[in-house]
Amino acid sequence: MAGFTHSFDPTTLREYDIRGIVGKSLSADDAFAIGRVFGTIVSRAGGSRVAVGRDGRLSSPELEPRLVEGLMASGMEVLRVGTGPTPLLYYAAYALEADGAIMVTGSHNPPDYNGFKSMLGRKPFFGKDIQELGRMAAAGDVVPEAKGSERSVDLAADYVARMMKDYDGGDRALTVVWDPGNGSGAEIVNRLVQEIPGRHTVINGTIDGTFPAHHPDPTVAKNLEQIIAEVARVGADLGIALDGDADRIGVVDNEGNILFGDQLLVVLARDVLRHRPGETIIADVKASQVLFDEVAKAGGKPLMWKTGHSLIKAKMAETGAPLAGEMSGHIFFADKWYGFDDALYSAVRLLGIVARMDGSLSETRAAMPQVINTPELRFDCDEGRKFSVVEEVRQRLAAEGADVSAVDGVRVNSPDGWWLLRASNTQAVLVARCEASSEDGLERLKAQLVRQLEASGLAAPDFSGNNAGH
Repeated sequence: MAGFTHSFDPTTLREYDIRGIVGKSLSADDAFAIGRVFGTIVSRAGGSRVAVGRDGRLSSPELEPRLVEGLMASGMEVLRVGTGPTPLLYYAAYALEADGAIMVTGSHNPPDYNGFKSMLGRKPFFGKDIQELGRMAAAGDVVPEAKGSERSVDLAADYVARMMKDYDGGDRALTVVWDPGNGSGAEIVNRLVQEIPGRHTVINGTIDGTFPAHHPDPTVAKNLEQIIAEVARVGADLGIALDGDADRIGVVDNEGNILFGDQLLVVLARDVLRHRPGETIIADVKASQVLFDEVAKAGGKPLMWKTGHSLIKAKMAETGAPLAGEMSGHIFFADKWYGFDDALYSAVRLLGIVARMDGSLSETRAAMPQVINTPELRFDCDEGRKFSVVEEVRQRLAAEGADVSAVDGVRVNSPDGWWLLRASNTQAVLVARCEASSEDGLERLKAQLVRQLEASGLAAPDFSGNNAGH
């Protein structure tokens, strides 16, 4: 295409992916341009093969073919994996030895959103990479037009078989409820339950981009009400919920209690550390202190790192950590697996652990040290101001001699517990969280946070009784 140039809506070029509202900030022409430039980047790196997948959103069948056209115009051999979860596309990148991979997905966003998650080689493509893609498109900085090729590859059976190789729960028949949330993981779930011993109930088990039952985001308690009711109805050992593209997991125990991301990571880490003692386990800065303490108690090296699935993946590769996780439900296994975030594989490993437990998952959860914390509090802050507010707070705390970790924002330790303030990488918001061993302690931590925000001219977030035992 002589004279190719393209300008993206700047709001779509985000930290971890390209994402927007279809028909408003994101179009099929954007999909072509992403393919044209990404294919150029792969070509200049010496590659020629890109795997492509898509989720079940109503706009994905429109965007994916144009993405493929753009890749082919840059001379790529395109391997079309079809409709499925993001982890299937990541798996395809390894299994098919692709030089890059792009997933058309809106993840857990509302139905009118869509977007693109990418890998270059075996590494996440994010941050400056995405900004550079935008610059190259605007400048027409692409390889000469070429004639690539495309073919369809069905890896669903291989993916399920590979996951089942690592199922270690024996023949114990668990009762499990699954809720893929009408997202793109639904068909893989329906295949998996044929293979895993036990009695399985799948709700919202068809791919439907209108998400008729509930929003496909298992970190929001309201979206788990249906699976909690079903766990109670069938007397299940646990329930497993997925987000819209199945790279994030939500877990409910046999009593209907939600296991938060850090609590789930405690269960998984103890198991991994049994055969990999002394190794590093990574969690994001929002995770409970209980997690870091329990990893150390189980003989591991806890490492607190920045929030963001691409940042965690990069840190895992650097440290050789076998396991990592985020509060948001991204779980990354490099133990026997490939190091990418995969809710389906995490579910397989969790079921193996529960099948080998002497007691129930609720007993394991109840035995963890109990703390009281706020949920993740998000409040608006101007894009140009959010990072400077955090820096102002950090400097004041340093002057006061406070015990502060500055890995990602500020995480302040005190005898009562800890509080966190960080700038979101993807939105014009600040994120806060507090955790204490008592209600009085939590109130003192909240007051410290409010004092620092007010010193930077910001109103406090709405705490409104949102404390939870955890």
